[in-house]
Amino acid sequence: MTQIALTSRCKPHRRFSVLTLLDALSLLRQRHKLARLDDRALKDIGITREQAEAEAARPIWDAPDFWQK
Repeated sequence: MTQIALTSRCKPHRRFSVLTLLDALSLLRQRHKLARLDDRALKDIGITREQAEAEAARPIWDAPDFWQK
């Protein structure tokens, strides 16, 4: 029987960490706050009620591309 010694481990494409969890919870909290903004505040930031509701309805794992590390 032949034995092979691996010198380095294979890196996973994405690692789950406490920071990943904290980022996801932060995103969830931000989306909930966005959904509770009044129309005047939404107008200030330049989005409509429909856009805010659509963003708030997105699942927690559906993060913006710039959050993907």
